[in-house]
Amino acid sequence: LEGLASRAGVKRICDIGGGANPALSLEFIREHKLSYVILDISAEELVKAPEGYEKVQADIASPHLDIPGGYDLVFSKMLAEHIRDARQFHENVLSILAEGGIAFHFFPTLYAMPFILNRLMPERLSAILLRTFAPRDSYRFAKFPAYYKWCRGPTHTQIKRFEALGYEVEEYIGFFGHGYYMGIKPLDKLNSFIADILISHPVPSLTSYAYTILRKC
Repeated sequence: LEGLASRAGVKRICDIGGGANPALSLEFIREHKLSYVILDISAEELVKAPEGYEKVQADIASPHLDIPGGYDLVFSKMLAEHIRDARQFHENVLSILAEGGIAFHFFPTLYAMPFILNRLMPERLSAILLRTFAPRDSYRFAKFPAYYKWCRGPTHTQIKRFEALGYEVEEYIGFFGHGYYMGIKPLDKLNSFIADILISHPVPSLTSYAYTILRKC
């Protein structure tokens, strides 16, 4: 992200879903003289963000989104899986980008087993499992329902989806493996074994995470 934010011509940045945890520090923002906005649907999450950030409460996936645009870089990190209407989300991101602007998204992908289970299980049960196998600070890193719409590895279908909206796909990288089994050694070893095989013989539909860099044409 810092590399993208440091590109020539990048001055206005929108951190979508940054909420309590903005991705770029105030020190970095000030050093590079950036205009940096955190956009989040939740006023409660925005309140948790440190003082000094510009904050906007809005639903990035709303068909009635009405916020100023012209951003050189719009990005999200572990947000896309929580969006019900992926097409509207990516159309809205496109609409607030300046011409030639960049969108960056990092997200978990189907069909990694932990995310399949998270998608299928009742939210209450998945929250219990998360606290058991991957505990975290629930205040700073709250859990939200996940739908995984358009959250896939770099498949031909995914690339065509973005191109059809008016993006140029500059980069689309998938990753194999995850850390959810670290407390269960046999499963963790099996996960690492499978990940090693997939790294040697990649299958885009079996990634666990991915990021994409999209340019507004």
